[in-house]
Amino acid sequence: MVHYSAGSSHQNMGRSLWSHHTQLDLSDNNIGDSGVELISDVLRNPDCKQQILRLISCNITDEGCVALTSALTSNPSHLRDTDLSRNKLTDSGMRLISYVLKNPDCKLAILWLYDCDITDEGCVTLSSALRSNPSHLRELNLSCNKLTDSGVKQISDVIKDSHCTLQNLGLWDFNITEEARFVLTSKPFTAKLILSYNNLGDSEVKLISDELKKPDCKVEELE
Repeated sequence: MVHYSAGSSHQNMGRSLWSHHTQLDLSDNNIGDSGVELISDVLRNPDCKQQILRLISCNITDEGCVALTSALTSNPSHLRDTDLSRNKLTDSGMRLISYVLKNPDCKLAILWLYDCDITDEGCVTLSSALRSNPSHLRELNLSCNKLTDSGVKQISDVIKDSHCTLQNLGLWDFNITEEARFVLTSKPFTAKLILSYNNLGDSEVKLISDELKKPDCKVEELE
């Protein structure tokens, strides 16, 4: 994996990202939107084979998402794993990311948007994108965003699609309550569901426990 330190220059960064690299981790560097624009120039290159892109805590805003979206629209088929957690992304950024996810050539399997500023409005556009192209995403983490029961319901409605292949779903640490049950009841899950640090009372826990007892529930790991 290519991993740059904060001292790497943007110019060297742009020159280093070519077809022989498949993984790039620039997490915890203050590259900002200007750094994302340089990375996006490389991602547009048809010879670029980047499969894993991690930009956690990089001071990226929705403006940076514009450049990234443009690049992935031009060359959407190679990226498999993207982590934009702990950046200053809002519902506007979520709309841009959703536009990429709608592309039938998009093969993104893992998407982490942990601890951004996404609300239920962002979940509406995300849900719409996943309905258009439901068969590629395997892991989605929206934890520590500003979601409520309404946003969780949007996601659970997508999961009901028989073509949806989502296996790991992170929804921890925000104020969801009884809607957590809908995630379990929407269809049999086959992997991991994270609901830690939510406002679940005894009645909600009882409902979830009842669902887990059902023979068609295939949740392998619940946190």
